[in-house]
Amino acid sequence: MRASLIQIAVDEGEPVDSRRRRVAALVREQSGADLVVLPELWTTGAFAYEEFGREAEPLEGPTYEAMAKAASDAGVWLHAGSIPERDPEGPLYNTSLVFSPSGELAAAYRKIHRFGFDKGEAVLMGAGRDLVTVRLPGTTLGVATCYDLRFPELFRGLVDAGAETLVIPAGWPERRRAHWTLLAQARAVENQAFVLACGTAGTHAGVPQAGHSIVVDPWGEVLAEAGAGEEVLTVDLDPAKTAVTREQFPALKDRVLGLEPPRHRGRPRAT
Repeated sequence: MRASLIQIAVDEGEPVDSRRRRVAALVREQSGADLVVLPELWTTGAFAYEEFGREAEPLEGPTYEAMAKAASDAGVWLHAGSIPERDPEGPLYNTSLVFSPSGELAAAYRKIHRFGFDKGEAVLMGAGRDLVTVRLPGTTLGVATCYDLRFPELFRGLVDAGAETLVIPAGWPERRRAHWTLLAQARAVENQAFVLACGTAGTHAGVPQAGHSIVVDPWGEVLAEAGAGEEVLTVDLDPAKTAVTREQFPALKDRVLGLEPPRHRGRPRAT
């Protein structure tokens, strides 16, 4: 399986419509890939909070249409990153879109963990509730977004749902880049799965982005890593390595916690 991660630079001076057309062209250039991945909130910038409401669009809005056509033209599975989705009957959501090579919507994932500590995304957007996996030829994708990377229980749930390759679009800040690399490798090792983590370059609302999109194999080995600027990171993967790793080192079979209600052995507190 050939995967191409497109690390998009978000320039605040570039109109969203222009960026959408530019990114669609970049997707079409990856026609030899099997899977193409875009970053989180690349239409607005992940930290451009004031743009969320102005640029929010319905699920089947202009980004949906542009990315569906680009996926079809290139004949690739496309994880189109995420958009600020406007639900007509609810709040905004940070929603990821996955398209099949025919341009059909294969899945939509509303980000569960919202970043901001009672400001920004955490208050401007609603929280998703559902884990999402997508079956591709040869592997099953588990879908997560940016801040989700810090919550290992989400990825355990994806593995329990059959995920073998974890795809994480992000708008990760440069000042925490060390965490980005560390957590991507940790999620790969503990879940014995490929991790494809695609970030943005550039600066969002004054916040420099980490870039350094990364592909990690089920043993935690970094197969490829981007630099800080806009680039396409392409790597060939053997999806069978997930099953082989889990068979050769069957740590997941030894799980105890999380599979049954925990037993509490402490004394009840006096009232």
